[in-house]
Amino acid sequence: MPWRDWIRIVEVEPSLYAADFTRLGEQIETLMRAGARIFHFDVGDGHFVPPVTIGPIVLESIAPVVHDLGGRLDCHLMVEHPERHLEAIAEGGGDSVTVHIEATSDPLGVAQQARKHDLGVGIAFNPETEPERVAEVAHVFDLVLCMSIHPGYSGQAFMPEAVGRIARLRKLLPPDKPIQVDGGIGHDNIREVHDAGATLFVAGTAIFGRDDTTRAYNRLVRELA
Repeated sequence: MPWRDWIRIVEVEPSLYAADFTRLGEQIETLMRAGARIFHFDVGDGHFVPPVTIGPIVLESIAPVVHDLGGRLDCHLMVEHPERHLEAIAEGGGDSVTVHIEATSDPLGVAQQARKHDLGVGIAFNPETEPERVAEVAHVFDLVLCMSIHPGYSGQAFMPEAVGRIARLRKLLPPDKPIQVDGGIGHDNIREVHDAGATLFVAGTAIFGRDDTTRAYNRLVRELA
């Protein structure tokens, strides 16, 4: 199912990388009852980013819980050769993959392969990459992810210069092309990021770093109202 059929005007996506893995299923169900529908699932390979993070085995274990409650899993592949991982993500229950333009010499080919696995597909770019580079290939992707931190580790501070990059990107893309932002999103900056042109907001520590995840999620949503 394509992104346009299952996203709302704006979405706050809890980033499972920051979750308590001893309570993962419980936290997912709690946030879905609070209104969350899309969960961000980070996959790191220890090469494109230093850490090795969660992978298809964890994805497979949580996908039934998310799907039974009407949710979706948005998988962020922080990996080299992302085309090698598409089948495993699809079989594990992922609904969408986002690949980095810096990680492949053939982003259009990766997009085509992802769609053969019935996956939605996004294109991400790092802070050092100019928005113009990603805008050139954005037409074949469902969304563009602007990293507002260096990918790899949860809990990093938002890079203020990302606001200008998001605004530049918004001018380069069609108005209906969603811009996602990942890294350091919190209640103190989510509105500014939205006003710059983003509509999809990945939030990890701002949700899972709080004692009351429902309240933390709802506070972010209210900032966008």
